[in-house]
Amino acid sequence: MSDSLKFGTSGLRGLAVDLVGKAAWRYTTAFLRHLESTDRRANAVMVGADLRASSPDIVRSVIDAICGAGARPIDCGALPTPALALEAMSRGLPAVMVTGSHIPADRNGLKFYSASGEIDKADEAGILAALSDGNSPVGGAPAEDGTAALSHYLARYEGVLGDDALQGWRVGVWQHSSVARDVLVRLLQDTGAEIVALGRSDVFVPVDTEAVSGETQAELSGWVRAHQLDAVVSTDGDADRPLLVDEAGTLVRGDILGILTARFVGARTVVTPVTSNSAIEGTGAFAMVRRTRVGSPFVIAAMGEAGAAAPVVGFEANGGVLLGSDVTINGHMIGALPTRDAVLPILAVLGLTRAGGMTVGELVSTLPPRIARSGRLEHVAAERSAALIALLQRDAAAYFAAQGRIAATSDIDGLRFEFSSGDVIHYRPSGNAPELRCYTEAATAERADALLAWGLKAAETVVR
Repeated sequence: MSDSLKFGTSGLRGLAVDLVGKAAWRYTTAFLRHLESTDRRANAVMVGADLRASSPDIVRSVIDAICGAGARPIDCGALPTPALALEAMSRGLPAVMVTGSHIPADRNGLKFYSASGEIDKADEAGILAALSDGNSPVGGAPAEDGTAALSHYLARYEGVLGDDALQGWRVGVWQHSSVARDVLVRLLQDTGAEIVALGRSDVFVPVDTEAVSGETQAELSGWVRAHQLDAVVSTDGDADRPLLVDEAGTLVRGDILGILTARFVGARTVVTPVTSNSAIEGTGAFAMVRRTRVGSPFVIAAMGEAGAAAPVVGFEANGGVLLGSDVTINGHMIGALPTRDAVLPILAVLGLTRAGGMTVGELVSTLPPRIARSGRLEHVAAERSAALIALLQRDAAAYFAAQGRIAATSDIDGLRFEFSSGDVIHYRPSGNAPELRCYTEAATAERADALLAWGLKAAETVVR
């Protein structure tokens, strides 16, 4: 087993060259063995993929594994991860999504779904326990056509905002290599908006909505000005993380999109990781706010716990929204979908904006003035990130002496420090890639930016 393949915050990830072929067959076979061992064996398994160059080869190995296990493969083609999950759950079938989500193009991954939804951490352990060498077969029965799954996903959101909800708006869709690029155009055109397609690419573009580069932000802002746009929208590669830029060319953070989506659906309970903006609590709009570790399995587990008052919405700092209960919007029922989705938050924020007669920027300004920022140090081995965490556990006061007195510490995921000033610095090793994440919060954008710059520079002296 290659050292690059491991389960992270959401699925198996690693170098594409390590996953293509036998490894994809082994992990899929182990997944199906685990389902059988837990009385969840299915006669058919659904398969989908993103638009990475390596995905078609991996899909073939996944389909071979399904055939080898005596099940029927149903190939849904290239489609958003939430679209595959929606179809699989509606049909009571397990599924395998071939995607590396937002990570670089030379990497890829597998996301596994049981008939009831995303697998949890216990399932991940079960898959690892079921791994064996074996010999992967070549070829198998032809896969059934499952491409109707995409139309079912479109139908889920058609009519949510109404035919003329965005009449008179100009919305840019940054298409790049997002598997939802045509989905967004179709849905937004149905609302009456004028769509400007931007940046379509035949080469995979990794888009991390939590760490958009300054160069990319400048390009997005330039499009807003050049095309006189009311907003620019997009997603990451597999469409479980949204991206939205307002009328001034300012990127709206994912956790802000999550808060606004929760408001749009009338949520009473909100579940989100510790890395999300504390403006959630500051709104006072939700009966219950629960904090978790980073990763959709943790959010899903907390959404399902007793005591959660419906409607229940989960989201991550990357903006991916998980719907924990059925909701009705404008007379249109949207069924629960406890997996990250990028389309709902995009529609929700644009819908709230128009309903309130505001711009996107004005809508965002209605939230408490709590500014969050995030960044990362790339190519940081896990042991080097661990060295930083160990240093902070020994003597955080000395490390943060320049930032003032530490008032509170959280170790839900990584280490989060809140200072007496209200400022926050949070370090967390990534669960998907060799990276160290840094998150900051402050009362102003300038202070949050300064904290992030300081936090990354201080960490670099330890991890490099």
